[in-house]
Amino acid sequence: MVIKVFVATSSGSIAIRKKQQEVVGFLEANKIDFKEFDIAGDEDNRRWMRENVPGEKKPQNGIPLPPQIFNEEQYCGDFESFFSAKEENIIYSFLGLAPPPGSKVPETTEETSSLPNGELVGGEQSSMEGIDNAEASGNNEVHKEDNEDGDSPESEVKQDETTEEEEKEVAEEEEKGEEEEKEEAEEEEDS
Repeated sequence: MVIKVFVATSSGSIAIRKKQQEVVGFLEANKIDFKEFDIAGDEDNRRWMRENVPGEKKPQNGIPLPPQIFNEEQYCGDFESFFSAKEENIIYSFLGLAPPPGSKVPETTEETSSLPNGELVGGEQSSMEGIDNAEASGNNEVHKEDNEDGDSPESEVKQDETTEEEEKEVAEEEEKGEEEEKEEAEEEEDS
């Protein structure tokens, strides 16, 4: 099983670059096998990522931002889900991997518990239950973080605006990349 991390290597957004670096750095440091897929320079990678991120996990504009994490074809989550799993010490479950021998990963009981990607540990669930659980846990996490930081609802709006700006930046960079590829192809034809 190979973990797939979809990144944009030519992202102009510092926030996106930092998130990508954190995911890749963590996987490297923990010797977890993974493969990076660049969505900025490869239209097939971009299309595959966009088609395979579940609808309920896509932002309002429908374009998911990198990094997006998969275990083969199975969607694991985005950076926020990854970060939550890392903080809760359930990263191997999040990635759909068995913990390495001798690791200090807490044992799960036979009771079901919800993972950041909406799946359950220790039990079966329908896809609708997973969606409901993911939405509920995602909402709880946002409110919990807001309460811990003492943020007001205004800061949520600012965070949403930042995300929209990042999405616009990624879309613009993708367009620039496509234009550059076309220009290079035309130059090669002229040669």
